[in-house]
Amino acid sequence: QARLVESGGGSVQPGGSLTLSCVCSGFTLDYYGLGWFRQAPGKEREGVSAFESTDRTTWYSDSVKGRFTISVDSARKTVYLRMNNLRPDDTAVYYCAAGPPYLGAWTRADAMDFWGKGTLVTVSS
Repeated sequence: QARLVESGGGSVQPGGSLTLSCVCSGFTLDYYGLGWFRQAPGKEREGVSAFESTDRTTWYSDSVKGRFTISVDSARKTVYLRMNNLRPDDTAVYYCAAGPPYLGAWTRADAMDFWGKGTLVTVSS
């Protein structure tokens, strides 16, 4: 049974940094793309970043490009999202996901196969 468990959320001031972690189990990581979505109150879940293990390619949404960095430690079966220069509009519940290995699918939440339960990130002064 696939399981994804996020951690690392919290409250931070604008301009601050956080690193989210997602420990994966119950499935073979190399067969999937791995990444993050987020959902702010009253908004749809949106893709943030994804990683494809074969070519080690990455994708970022325009809103986080240059500020967030995704990485995967295959030995630890863990996906990370380093978030720098956080802004109030980054406030959301962040969800780890496993889905298609073609990164163009990562704008669609309904294309994902497995989900974590989410971790809350609040950016406020």
